[in-house]
Amino acid sequence: MDMHQLTRELNVRNENKVVMLVADGLGGLPMDSQGQTELETAKTPHLDALVSRGTCGLSIPVKPGISPGSGPGHLGLFGYDPLQYLIGRGALEATGIGFHLGPNDVAIRCNFCTLDGEGKITDRRAGRIATEQSAPLAVRLREVSLPGIEVFVEPVKEHRFVVVLRGDGLGGDVADTDPQTTGVPLLDPIPQNDASRRTAEVAAEFARQGAALLKDQSAANAFSMRGFSESPSLPSFDEVYGLRAAAIAVYPMYKGLAKLVGMDVVGDAKTLNQQMEILKTHWDKYDFFFIHFKYTDSTGEDGDFPGKVKRIEEFDSALPQVMALDPTVIIVTGDHSTPSLLKAHSWHPVPTLIASAECRPDRCTSFGEADCISGGLGHFEAKYLMPLALAHAGRMGKYGA
Repeated sequence: MDMHQLTRELNVRNENKVVMLVADGLGGLPMDSQGQTELETAKTPHLDALVSRGTCGLSIPVKPGISPGSGPGHLGLFGYDPLQYLIGRGALEATGIGFHLGPNDVAIRCNFCTLDGEGKITDRRAGRIATEQSAPLAVRLREVSLPGIEVFVEPVKEHRFVVVLRGDGLGGDVADTDPQTTGVPLLDPIPQNDASRRTAEVAAEFARQGAALLKDQSAANAFSMRGFSESPSLPSFDEVYGLRAAAIAVYPMYKGLAKLVGMDVVGDAKTLNQQMEILKTHWDKYDFFFIHFKYTDSTGEDGDFPGKVKRIEEFDSALPQVMALDPTVIIVTGDHSTPSLLKAHSWHPVPTLIASAECRPDRCTSFGEADCISGGLGHFEAKYLMPLALAHAGRMGKYGA
């Protein structure tokens, strides 16, 4: 019996509410051997106060030693084994902007990037070009023509856009063209199986024509292609957990992931304070709220240690607005670690806190990596976080006689 079957059988419906606050890329590392992590450096009085009524630990997004993408990281938090349910980033982005993927579609998440005169990458995100500048460039790429293939190009946010290829004989298993580093050329789209060979050929032609359309640009003069994927099928939150679930996110990819697991995406927030207002507005309509905060990840990827500290403090400042609603269970965690030291997602377990009236106290006094190492939750796989949340909310019955 898998965990989802077990949660279905033990489900108890009640009026108790669960809030999951996810600071993307929350975990970090000290910048030197004598220092503290970003989370430990930040002033987080509200999170530290919550620790006194909760239980802490470190969650492992996928498996020990594995550095996850945002998709697998969030699937684990939602209780979906990321090794069993693998969703490509293209499908997440497309769904997040409201694009309905059909059976003959392959979605691709693309990043504008900057190439030098030798065709080598100098900036993988084109300086995080503003949406006002990037959107017209994405629209320009609609001029690409591919015989026998219908092409959709949709702007997303900042340096991101989505390409959807529609046609017969397309598979979604193609390697990314982003080498994940600078100083080297973009990679070719390589099919990982015979069923995806045509997709790789079509993507290569799209990239060739697209580069010609962008050659006059100083920053966004090329693009990488990532997360080739077809539309996935996952059991819904209500089916698995008996929860009416809502997602409050700013970035489309996280809205897309929430939709794919059956959450309602509510509101159209642009800031954390707007997310808090949307939470209050929809409080009576849902049992579970997923609230996503992106900027702890982006500052980590930029190697901006002080910037990540400030974003963690911003995240902390919103906590009283959540607590004023008196949730039965509140979870604070991240989908993965993004240490500023590494400027990338990492394998390090993520600080995690569960607070409810039924928590077993531990000896943690502040919310940081060093305290969480010795917390009562221990080291655990993130896919078990939802059963823990249900249990603390009185939504799990007894197993066996």
